[in-house]
This record gives sequence, C-alpha cells and structure tokens, in this order.
Amino acid sequence: MIPVNVLAVIAVALLALAGCGSRQSAPVIDRAPAPSAPAARPAAPAAAAPASAPQGANADFYTVKRGDTLYGIALDHGQDYKDLAAWNNIANPNLIQVGQVLRVTPPPAATAEPGVVVRAITPPGGAGPGASAPRTEPSGAKRPYSDETLAQMQRDGTRPAVVAAPAAKPAEPAKASEPPKPVEAGRPAESDEVAWAWPASGKLIGQFAENGANKGIDIAAKVGDPVLAAGPGRVVYSGQGLRGYGKLIIIKHNNTYLSAYAHNNTLLVKEGQTVTRGQRIAEAGNSDSDVPKLHFEIRRQGKPVDPLKLLPEQR
Repeated sequence: MIPVNVLAVIAVALLALAGCGSRQSAPVIDRAPAPSAPAARPAAPAAAAPASAPQGANADFYTVKRGDTLYGIALDHGQDYKDLAAWNNIANPNLIQVGQVLRVTPPPAATAEPGVVVRAITPPGGAGPGASAPRTEPSGAKRPYSDETLAQMQRDGTRPAVVAAPAAKPAEPAKASEPPKPVEAGRPAESDEVAWAWPASGKLIGQFAENGANKGIDIAAKVGDPVLAAGPGRVVYSGQGLRGYGKLIIIKHNNTYLSAYAHNNTLLVKEGQTVTRGQRIAEAGNSDSDVPKLHFEIRRQGKPVDPLKLLPEQR
C-alpha cells in the first residue's frame, strides 16, 4: 500500500504536468507605425493677369501710349475715328487715357445676322476706362440656324432654348441660262484699287521715306491753291486735332485705302461728305508748317505707302 504522503506528491506532480501542457504563448503582432500622410504641396502662385493686352499680341486691339490721339490711332489703322469711338463706347473722341485698350478693327457685330444685338464686353487682357469691345448675343430665345451661329454660341457661352431651323423655301422655277455679264477690261469685278490722281499741281519738294521720317510726299503750293481729292471716297476727318498736320482732311476710299491732305489754309468739305476724284476739298496753306505746301499721304490698311508708286506720272 502506497503511503498517503507519496500519493500527495504524485498528485501534485501530475497537476503540474497538466498545467505545462495547456500553456500557449501569446501571438506576436507586428505593429509597424502607420505611414505618415505626405505633406501637402504648397499651392502654385496664380499667374497675374496682364493689365492690358500686350502690344502686337492681338492686331484687333491697341494700347494707348502717351501722346496718342484717337484721330492718329484711327489714321494709323486705316479706320474712321468715329468708328473707333463707337466700337469702344467713347463719348468724347478727345478723351482717351494712357494704357487704355482700344478695339481698332470692326467687331464681330459688324457682320452679325438679323435678330442679334450688341453688348459691350472687356477686350482680352483688360482695358482702360471707357474701353470695351462689342460682342453679339441673341435678342430673343431663337436665332437663325447656321454653322456660324452655333460657333458663335460656343464662343459666347450662350445656349438659347431653341435654335430656329431655316424655313424650307419653295422650289423656284428653272430660269433660262443667261450669258455672263462682261467685266471691264483690266479691272476685277470686286477691287479695292483706286484710280489715283494728283492732289495738287505744284513741284515735288519732299519724298516718302521708308524709315518713317516722311510718311508721304510734299508738294509746293501758294496759300489758296486748290487741293483736290486724289480719288473718290468719303471724308472721315476734317479738322486740326492731329498734331503736326495742321488743318487736315482724311478721305476713306474703301476698306483698304485712306488718303490724307495736311497743312491746308481752308477746309471745304465736312466729315461724312462723299467726294469725287478731282473735287476741290481744300485750299493750300501753311497751318502747322514753316512754308505753304501740301503734305499728302496714302495709307494702305493704315500703313503709309509711297504715293509716287500709285500716282500717275506728272505731265
């Protein structure tokens, strides 16, 4: 018989063994530190918008410089100063400011379709006080359907509820073929050329200079001698608001050519008046000049050209 104390020792040993068999090690979890969020990138500085359209960047606009006048800008761009005033909402042509951006070509509204009205907007790059460029937008919910209309709506960001489709036109009866109309020999059917004539009969005392020192020719004259229109056209300026030209007349012959007549003593035509080739428009003088003479210029799309290359040979 096993003594009681021995049994107790055996029981304690068995219990110890059972405890060792059931013990398990705790799982190890690798807790790596969470990746830190990338630092926010500093916002790129916004590019500053130009205060005005850069000169030459857009031929449709011009930035006024010190000494400019609306009359001179119009002459340099082959335009009527009244048109420039209208395109830029200028009430007084004598009030323009340095840095002001002016539209110097006809705005799109000049060829707008019927049913379209004009609203003034600011030209590209900003503008000075009173300077704005027209744009077109629909006067109602509908506009005539055309590819040009759709393109204009995309440019303007306007989306009328309805774009009116063109109404179907009834078929016209076939017409008998007609012989083509004869075209005047030597001249195209549509031309901006001018049949030039000499504006005065005096001696040539100053010639055109390519470097801009003389933008035209100078013809000797006596005070009161007749000054004649070198070609048919419309008087777009008659006055003395352009420094260095004295009493000046500018005639617009077509969309390409202007002619200018400076240093007159008396002006005989008014702005808006239509004149014919050879018509007496002024009397020669010495206004803003040291001697009596006629200073004559021809501008092709605003750029001075040598009149001697266009005028007929003197007799």
